Amino acid sequence: MSKAKSTRQIILEMLKKNDALTANEMAAQLQITDIAVRRHLQSLEKDQLVQTKLVRQAMGRPTYAYTLTESSELMFPKKYADITLDFLQDVQELQGEAMIDSLFERREKRLREKYGQAMQGQELEMRVGELAQLQDDRGYMAEWQQDAATGRYVLTEHNCPIHAVAHQFHQACSSELALFRNVLGADVQQVECKAKGGHRCVYVVSPKAE
Repeated sequence: MSKAKSTRQIILEMLKKNDALTANEMAAQLQITDIAVRRHLQSLEKDQLVQTKLVRQAMGRPTYAYTLTESSELMFPKKYADITLDFLQDVQELQGEAMIDSLFERREKRLREKYGQAMQGQELEMRVGELAQLQDDRGYMAEWQQDAATGRYVLTEHNCPIHAVAHQFHQACSSELALFRNVLGADVQQVECKAKGGHRCVYVVSPKAE
C-alpha cells in the first residue's frame, strides 16, 4: 500500500510540473480553500522551498505566482547511489579491485586535506567535536560524547549517505576509518558499522599511547 502524500508534498509536486501557479490555481486543483493553501505556502516559503514572482497579465492587475527554489531539489527523489554503484562495478570489472582501492584512497586524501585544515592546532577533544560537525554537515547525523568511565570519546553516525555504496564496497568504510585516524591523530576503533549489519556506525577514540 502506497503512503498517502501530505498536502505540502503535493504542492511541491504541482509546482515541479508547472512553471508557476497561483494560490487560487493550487486551491482549485486541491479542492481546498485559498486560506489552507496559503498557510502551506507560507510554511514552504519560510523553509526556502518556494518563492513568489510577479506575473503580468494581458488584462487586469499583475498577480503573484509561486515557483520552486533551487533548495527544493532536495525534496525530490534522487538515485545517485544507483549510478555510482554502476560506475564502480564497471571500474571493478574493467580495471580490477586495485583501481577501486585507488579511487577510495583519492577520496580519503581530498577529505583529509579539507578536514585537516579545519582541525589544525586543536586539542583532541576539539578535533573530535569538529569531526562530528563536519560529518553531520555531510548528512551523517553525527554526534559525539566522552565516556565518563574511560575518558575515551565516542563518535556516532546515525545515518550513512553512501550506505548503498558502502554495503557493496567495504573500502568506503576502511577509508573512512583511515581518515578519522589521520585527522584526529589518535587511536580510532570502529565498534559498529551500518554496512555490516549494525544500526549505526560507532567509533571509539582514544589518545595514541606514548
